[in-house]
Amino acid sequence: MSALPVTLIVYILALTPLFNLSAVELITFSIGAVLLILGIGLFNLGADLAMTPMGTHVGAGLSRQKKLWLLLAVCFVLGMLITVAEPDLQVLANQVSAVMNGTVLVYAVGIGVGAFLIVAILRIVFRRRLGSILMLFYMLLFALALMLVVSGNEKLLPMAFDSGGVTTGPITVPFIMALGVGISSVLGDKKSKENSFGLVALCSVGPILAVLMLGIFSTNDMTYQVPDYTVSNDILGAFLHTAGHTAKEVAIALGLIVAFFLICQIIFLRLPKRKLLRIAIGVLFTYAGLVIFLTGVNVGFMPVGYKLGTALASRHPAVLIGFGLIVGVLVVLAEPAIHVLNGQVEDVTGGLVRKKSMMIGLCIGVGAAIALSMVRIVFDFSLVYYIVPGYFISLALSLFVPPVYTAIAFDSGGVASGPMTSGFILPFAIGACVSMQGAESVLADAFGVVALVAMAPLITIQLLGFKGIVAERVSEKRAMKKILDADDQQIINFM
Repeated sequence: MSALPVTLIVYILALTPLFNLSAVELITFSIGAVLLILGIGLFNLGADLAMTPMGTHVGAGLSRQKKLWLLLAVCFVLGMLITVAEPDLQVLANQVSAVMNGTVLVYAVGIGVGAFLIVAILRIVFRRRLGSILMLFYMLLFALALMLVVSGNEKLLPMAFDSGGVTTGPITVPFIMALGVGISSVLGDKKSKENSFGLVALCSVGPILAVLMLGIFSTNDMTYQVPDYTVSNDILGAFLHTAGHTAKEVAIALGLIVAFFLICQIIFLRLPKRKLLRIAIGVLFTYAGLVIFLTGVNVGFMPVGYKLGTALASRHPAVLIGFGLIVGVLVVLAEPAIHVLNGQVEDVTGGLVRKKSMMIGLCIGVGAAIALSMVRIVFDFSLVYYIVPGYFISLALSLFVPPVYTAIAFDSGGVASGPMTSGFILPFAIGACVSMQGAESVLADAFGVVALVAMAPLITIQLLGFKGIVAERVSEKRAMKKILDADDQQIINFM
């Protein structure tokens, strides 16, 4: 149900004059769709069995040691290692290697995530309001963005904000979110529900900060080279080659987490064998699911996304913008980490925030974000005109809604921009940009779509919280009015 809508809309368009797929492309895409469905299923199962329990146990176990320096040091190393091995970040680094050294980018982002994971832990320990901390750091980001513009490297601005969404990928999110739940359960107070969220939100700031600083001092040529999105006629060979490469990347990422977990198990966790066996099975499911999912996206969906963007951009701009809105709604359903987030939100909030409400809010927000990205490609203007007002609205809303909604909203921003966004929507935007503005405009106009996808939930979910507050107050006023308007004759005097 998650993956079929995106698949069906491509099939439907292939039957119209708007979009033509060759037999090889159609077969490749169909195989990719099957792998996508299988991969999502296995990943979600693995996340429930392994990633979430591992993060919760490690967070709680570290917190019980009552050594703040140990907690912070371990979290920094953990954040950096997981990020360096995150497949989504590797994809971004490869796509921008022509304008920035990929290795430097990956390690700078890793250090940024590790540093802000420390900030997130300190927030829980000292019980500080998330909205205030986010406001401080986003003001710093806007100041650095202005410096980037002054330095003449404005083209790197969209990529910098994209890196914040890409970094919090399918491996990082379940573990970090569960880590927050574990830490807040031991160190938290009556606000432990609120404190369990916000780690992903703050970890998304680190990469943006790191890339902005790299951009300010960068002297590289800003000429972007469009990747080769051609579909190979050797279908089986293409899938096997990508699967082998992806299996290696995912093995490194998961291996770091498992090794770290085993060290914690030996030193202080000492979980029973039954739980360890369950986690081991879950890790295998997670590994298989991610390899299958990413292979399907990379081979089956990226070339089709690029070709679809090129084809629709050659039509009327309204067609491109309308499709962006529709596909944005559908892509959210296919993001594996979204389902993990929604389940954790409903559990931790005790049903206060429902899965259905979260999903509707995310679909509307992401659909609008991708449509606005297409508008930017059509009219060729800076990402700043979206980012600055968008984040100001988000931060302003944080002053009026319960803190738990702010934490959930900013976490959702990092989660919404997952593999489907970087593997289908970004190539779609690159194809549209190449068709309408030329390859030289890709870095400035096509990039930034991930950033807008990450920003959209910040507004929509906080609006959901604001609506809940208003509805609750209206209900209270109506109840009070009924009491005051009651017939005095109906009051029984027992005196």
